[in-house]
Amino acid sequence: MTIVIIIFVCFFASAAGSICGIGGGVLIRPILDATGRMDVASVSFLSGCTVLSMSAVSLYRHLRNNRDVRFDKTFASVLAVGSVFGGILGKSAFQYLLQTTKTESRAAAIQAFLLLILTAGTLVYELYKENITARHVQNRFAVFLIGYFLGLLSAFLGIGGGPFHLIALFYLFSLKTKDAALYSIYIILFSQAASLCYSIFSGSVPAFRMEILLLMTGCGILGGLAGSAISQNIDHKMVDRLFTALMALMILISLYNIYRSLSPAFS
Repeated sequence: MTIVIIIFVCFFASAAGSICGIGGGVLIRPILDATGRMDVASVSFLSGCTVLSMSAVSLYRHLRNNRDVRFDKTFASVLAVGSVFGGILGKSAFQYLLQTTKTESRAAAIQAFLLLILTAGTLVYELYKENITARHVQNRFAVFLIGYFLGLLSAFLGIGGGPFHLIALFYLFSLKTKDAALYSIYIILFSQAASLCYSIFSGSVPAFRMEILLLMTGCGILGGLAGSAISQNIDHKMVDRLFTALMALMILISLYNIYRSLSPAFS
């Protein structure tokens, strides 16, 4: 049953993450946490590897096939470099959290609570964005700092990306949904690569079964291919609807994970 859950969750999350640009980890991490089948560190690491595989293949397919999407390589690269530095700090902050909290369940509760707040804020923005005047940040240092902050959050939460990526890109750079999704995947790719390198060189790679890693990354690749193919045939409004539905699902999962982590009945 565990294998079936992993296959379904990783494929669906990677496909949806590829379409919306939120990274599959934002669904993989909390759902696998909710099953209680793996410890917090292992779920975080494996989720990050899955998102890395998804983002690599998805970005390649998007850039190759989506002719209607604008992509500024200079702007994307400044964001990505910022996300690399942020991803390293976010990963080290997560390791510090694991060391300082008395139990893994408390670390999971902190992550779930932060994800809940960010997701709820994202959903509110999505519902009322027509009434919000977007900005158009152009200063490269500001762009770097934004990428840094986004990389830090996603690495700390162990989700690879997140809905807050899209909201930041919507609001700060006045991007359309599919354009923002592409830049978000670009950020995710580099921040996750940095996070993985940090884990390897710092000796903080958790114990895991190799077959699970291969299964999850394989589903990430297949999901990324499926998502990029679907994205070519749907418009911005359909992506917005899927994004909103995913936010609602994530809020419910985060609430359950907070309860599960803090309730004595689950300890």
